[in-house]
Amino acid sequence: MDTGYSSEHNRSALEQSLELVIMPKRERLCPADKERASVPDFVEGQHPAVESAINNLNQRGLDLVRTHGKEGFGRTVALSVVAANVHRIVLPLKRKEERLKRWRQARKRAA
Repeated sequence: MDTGYSSEHNRSALEQSLELVIMPKRERLCPADKERASVPDFVEGQHPAVESAINNLNQRGLDLVRTHGKEGFGRTVALSVVAANVHRIVLPLKRKEERLKRWRQARKRAA
């Protein structure tokens, strides 16, 4: 769960239907929250790459869903996931091309 959604009401609602609720808090932790956050499953479940992945999807078009209904939302999510994956595939190729271009320019200057 994202850190911005941490509240007593949200946690109690999720604990009714989920076995383990991992909901980090932004503010200072009370002793009960410290105890809850020190459980090994809670520590393992906090993964900073999740925030990065959410941000990547937002950058690829999931920040604003312009379609209506369940099918439109699913289509928008699928397209943003495809866009994020294509970006991940193309990025190393682009970096390689840039390195080759710099190498050619340096070689040209040296000659």
